[in-house]
Amino acid sequence: MTLDQLDWTALDRLRAGFLAGSATTEGPYWQSPSDLASYDLTYAERIGWKWDALLDELLRRDWRPLSGGVLLDWGCGSGIASRRTLAALGADTFSELAVWDHSPLARTFAAGRARDAFPSLAVSEFSDTGQPIALLVVSHVLNELPADARTQLLALVARAAAVIWIEPGTHADSRALATVRDQFRTSHRIVAPCTHCEACPLFADANARDWCHFFAPPPVGIQNHSEWVRFSHRAGIDLRSQAYSCLVLENASAPTSSHPTAPREGEARLLGRAEVFKPYARFLACDVTGLHWLELPKRVAPALVKRLDKDPPVPIYTLVHDGKRASEMTPLVPDLPDASEEVHPDA
Repeated sequence: MTLDQLDWTALDRLRAGFLAGSATTEGPYWQSPSDLASYDLTYAERIGWKWDALLDELLRRDWRPLSGGVLLDWGCGSGIASRRTLAALGADTFSELAVWDHSPLARTFAAGRARDAFPSLAVSEFSDTGQPIALLVVSHVLNELPADARTQLLALVARAAAVIWIEPGTHADSRALATVRDQFRTSHRIVAPCTHCEACPLFADANARDWCHFFAPPPVGIQNHSEWVRFSHRAGIDLRSQAYSCLVLENASAPTSSHPTAPREGEARLLGRAEVFKPYARFLACDVTGLHWLELPKRVAPALVKRLDKDPPVPIYTLVHDGKRASEMTPLVPDLPDASEEVHPDA
């Protein structure tokens, strides 16, 4: 299937269900392999750009899961999360990929696509026998889960050695994921997005309007790609960036093979997008002391203020501020030598 052969009846039905939240009440929404193939080429591919952005950050921070264990893609859908993870970390990092979804069609599709992409890797449909899980990946499920499925998922989070979880970057989904974060903050190390393990400051009354989200860029060239342009017009979506929220955890009792730099004094993460004006940039920063709306005067860091407008670094900084203005601000995650990308092979 190509972007010129999409099943738009299926895509329109799926998107309407996602937006309405009917997935929580109507059971599996996949009706045929064609549904999954059309979704995998389009909406799942855009989710893949979010996974690319987060996995790129983790690798640049020198973080990897333990080698040799099982990668579990829970709520797999078409399997985009595990395929992106395997592409970034290497299929030889894991002994096996296991996929699970409440839809048998989705399990079959995701397993088949993974076998095609990574023929040397063992792939199976997950059956929970209590086996160790090296890495649990979860993508865009939290607003669909009935109570029993949520309980099952959180039990897997509790026992997995590491977890990478991405949800939409909406106010509601971000805060729902932050609730999960607080549930595990004492039993797990928080790798991302947080620079601290204190209670999430989003839940302070003064921060009720705020949420923890980020933006993944599309591959270079997408906006000049004729098929993607036609798709975006037909679907009514913006290809320029994809908002997401995330949570990356390590079980405190299961060390990984490598770690990001330990948090430093004054380390903070910027949430959302910075607003850049002629004399300063304004942004929401989260650090161990809470959330702060700050201004960074251009005279303090002129090159950084310019970058925040068009080409922001990974938003982790050492930050000195008085609660209103930043007097020092230095990016902590190095840039890649060449940040250009082509359209991902899954596209």
